[in-house]
Amino acid sequence: MFYNLIKKSEFDKVKSHGGDWAKRMKLFADMCRYNTLVAVKKAGSGHLGSSLSAMDIVTYLYLNELNVLEVGLNSPDRDIYFSSKGHDVPGLYSLFYALGILPEEKLLMLRRLHGLDGHPEVRQPGIEASTGSLGMGISKAKGMAWAKTYNRNKGNVYVLTGDGEFQEGQIWESLQATAHQKVNNVTAIMDHNKYQTDMLVADVNNIEDVVTKVSAFGWYVVRINGHDFNELKKTFDTLKKVSDTPKMIIADTIKGKGVSFMEKPLTETFQGRTLYKWHSGAPDDESYTKGLNELSESINKLAQELGIDKIEIPENKTEGKVATKLDKEFVTDAYGEALVELAKTNKKFVVLDGDLSADCKLRNFEKTYPDRFIENGIAEQDMVSMAGGLARMGLIPIVNTFASFLAARANEQIYNNAGEKTKIIYTCHFAGMIPAGPGKSHQSVRDISLFGALPNVTIIQPCNAQETKWATDYCINVAEENCVLRLVIGPSPERIQLPEDYKFKVGVGAQLTEGNDAILFGYGPVMLHEALVAADYLKKIRFGLKVVNMPWLNKIDLNWLKDIVKDQKRIFVLEDHSAIGGLGDRLLNALKEINELDGKEFTNFGLREYPECGTPLEVLEYHQLDGKSLAKRISGVKDIETAEAVKQKYTADAPQ
Repeated sequence: MFYNLIKKSEFDKVKSHGGDWAKRMKLFADMCRYNTLVAVKKAGSGHLGSSLSAMDIVTYLYLNELNVLEVGLNSPDRDIYFSSKGHDVPGLYSLFYALGILPEEKLLMLRRLHGLDGHPEVRQPGIEASTGSLGMGISKAKGMAWAKTYNRNKGNVYVLTGDGEFQEGQIWESLQATAHQKVNNVTAIMDHNKYQTDMLVADVNNIEDVVTKVSAFGWYVVRINGHDFNELKKTFDTLKKVSDTPKMIIADTIKGKGVSFMEKPLTETFQGRTLYKWHSGAPDDESYTKGLNELSESINKLAQELGIDKIEIPENKTEGKVATKLDKEFVTDAYGEALVELAKTNKKFVVLDGDLSADCKLRNFEKTYPDRFIENGIAEQDMVSMAGGLARMGLIPIVNTFASFLAARANEQIYNNAGEKTKIIYTCHFAGMIPAGPGKSHQSVRDISLFGALPNVTIIQPCNAQETKWATDYCINVAEENCVLRLVIGPSPERIQLPEDYKFKVGVGAQLTEGNDAILFGYGPVMLHEALVAADYLKKIRFGLKVVNMPWLNKIDLNWLKDIVKDQKRIFVLEDHSAIGGLGDRLLNALKEINELDGKEFTNFGLREYPECGTPLEVLEYHQLDGKSLAKRISGVKDIETAEAVKQKYTADAPQ
C-alpha cells in the first residue's frame, strides 16, 4: 500500500487561475478533502467527518479573509484562526500543506512520533491553540482578542466550534463574558453538522434554538449554509460592519461533506435514533478507494468547468485485503457485559454517559435497560453533580467518559460528592498513554493522583476481561465507598494470564512470572504486556524478573506486600501514568511503613514529561517504557539482544 498526495503545485495552479470564484474555492476544498482522506488512511485513525464538514469554511477563511499568509505566522498583527473542537485538524493540516505552511512529509506523518498530533498542538506551524478538550475555545479566543486590543495590534480572532461542544458549560460562560467584557474582535463559527460522535446532537442533548440562545447573550448571530461560498463571502462582508458586539456564525454543514456515503448516516438505527459511522477512525480499503474516486471525479469535473489544465491526481493503491476480525481482547467489552449481567440482580445502579456510549461499550446496557441509562452529552461537570444527586437519593450512579475529561474537568464536583460520603462509581475510559494517536489532550496520565487525594475512594485497574468483571462486581456489590474503574480503551496487546488460584481481594496482586533478581509491579494490559516482554528479554541473560499484577492502585495489603518483596533487593514500579501520584508513591509509602526499604533499591518508571503522540510502540519507545527499554534499564545492559555478550558480562561480574 502506498500513499500519495495531490501536490502543492496543483493547488497553486488553482489559486492563480481566474474564472468562477466559488467553483475555484470548491475545487480547492475538494482537493484538500482528497489529501485529508489519504492522510487519515495512512495514519490508521483520525476524524474524517468533522474534517470534511469544516473544509469549506477554513478554505474560505484562509484564501479570502485571514491576513496570516501576507503578514506571517508570527506577526502580532496577524488574524488568528483556530479550532476549539480539534477533531477537524486533519483537514486543517491538509489545507496548511496546500498553502505551503506544512511540508508534504509532515502531512503523511499524521499521528506519528515527530509528525502531526492527532489534535491541535501549538508546536505545529500555523496552529494557534492546543485543543481537543472541548468547551475552551471561545474563552481562549476572547483572551487572544483582548490582548490584541490591549497591545494595540491589528487583526481579528476567529474560532471554530462544534455543535455538540455547545453542551459544555464553559461555552455558555464564555459567551456571556465575551459580550459583557465587550471583546468585539471575536468571531465564533459553529460547524453545525448535526452529529457529535455517532448520534444526532438533537438526540443526545439538544442545543436548539441556538441562534436565539446565543443572541440572548449579547452576540450578533447569523445562520448560513456553511458550504455555500457566495453566502460565506456575503456573511463575512456583513460582519465587517458590526463592530460593537462579538459575532457568531451558525454554519449549517454536512458531516462527511464531499464523499456521498460519508454524508449519510448508517441505515440502521439505535433506539429509534440514527447512527453516524464516520466520526472517527480510518476507512477500510474499499471505502477509501471509493471515497478517493468520488473526490477525483468532482475535482476533474470542476477543473474542466473552470478551464483549468487537468489536475494531476496521484495513484493511491490499497492492498485489497478483506477485513478480518482479529482475536483481540477489549476490557471494555467485558465491562459492558458485566453491567448487563449485574443489572439482573441489582436494581439500584444506574449508568450515566458523556456522549461516548459506543466507545465505552455501553450500548448493550442502554438497549437492555433504557430506563436505567442517562445520556448527559458533552457535559462532564453536570453529569458528575447529577450523579451526586442520584447517590443522595440512595441509587448507585456509574459515571462513564474518558478519564482525561472526567478526573480533571469534574474534579471539584467529584470532591463535593465524595465529601457527602455516598457511593459513586467513576469509570475512567481511555486511561493511560495508549492509544497515543489522539495526543495529550486524550492521554490520561494524572487521574490516579487526582482521585487518589480523596480518602474514601478505591482505584482499580484490571488487567484482563475476567479481572474487569470481578472489579465491576466488586465496585457495584461489595464496595462501601466511591470507586474508580480505570480501563484502557484499545485492544490488549496480549491476554494477560492470571494464576489459576488467583482471588480478587482488596490490596492483593497476582504474581505473573518467577524471578529473584528483581520485582516489578505493574497494572493494566498495556504496561503488564511490556513488563512481560521485559521479563522475556531478561530471561535470555539469566536475569529473573518477578512481574506482579497490582490492580489496586491505592489499596495495599501490607502483609501480602511484605511477603512478596521479602527476598527482593531491587523493586520497580511500571506506571501507565505520571511518575507522581500513581501506584509507585503508594508502594513506596507502604514499604516504608513495613520497614522493607532498608538495603533495597526502589525505582519508579513513569512519565516525567507530557506524553508523546504516535503509534503505541513509537510512544512507549520514546518514553523508554517498552519491554526492550525496560529490560535495559533494569539490567543496565545496553545491548540486551546480544544475549551471549550479556551472559559473559554477568558471568564475569559474578562472585567466584
